[in-house]
Amino acid sequence: MSAALQTLAEGVSIKGNLGAIGYGLAAIGPGVGVGIIFGNGTQALARQPEAAGLIRANQILGFVFCEALALIGLVMGFVYPS
Repeated sequence: MSAALQTLAEGVSIKGNLGAIGYGLAAIGPGVGVGIIFGNGTQALARQPEAAGLIRANQILGFVFCEALALIGLVMGFVYPS
């Protein structure tokens, strides 16, 4: 590594809250989960419209569990600040 590049690398520091970056990355999981839940729920409703009540109840339950994970991640950023 050249001397100029090494000096530049030593002078660079990460500032800010890394917890915010971690939460942003952790929010991808529940986002994908909610998409899968409602996508598959829509397909299930198209295949068996007579089971709409049961399918919708299961969709809402799955949505609540996915969003609970996202909210727990948000709260952990405040409980354990970096």
